[in-house]
Amino acid sequence: MQDQLTVRLPADLSQALKAASRRMQRKSSEVVRLALREFLGASSGSKRQPADRVRSLIGSLESGVPDLAERHRDYIIEALRRGR
Repeated sequence: MQDQLTVRLPADLSQALKAASRRMQRKSSEVVRLALREFLGASSGSKRQPADRVRSLIGSLESGVPDLAERHRDYIIEALRRGR
């Protein structure tokens, strides 16, 4: 490693980091490095549109409603009338 960084964390963030560390079975420092890579990679001025990041997921879920794309407005109005 080249550089070392010391960071003070609020209690809630510290607890979340410890939980993620246990869940991933990795050291806290590894989880922080992964998070920084993800954050800096996502915000490094990438020209990718948000839809490009999830393009493989678009259309991959089945709603069970065959005409949802054509009648989405009707379904929204109906849900609002029911109070959902």
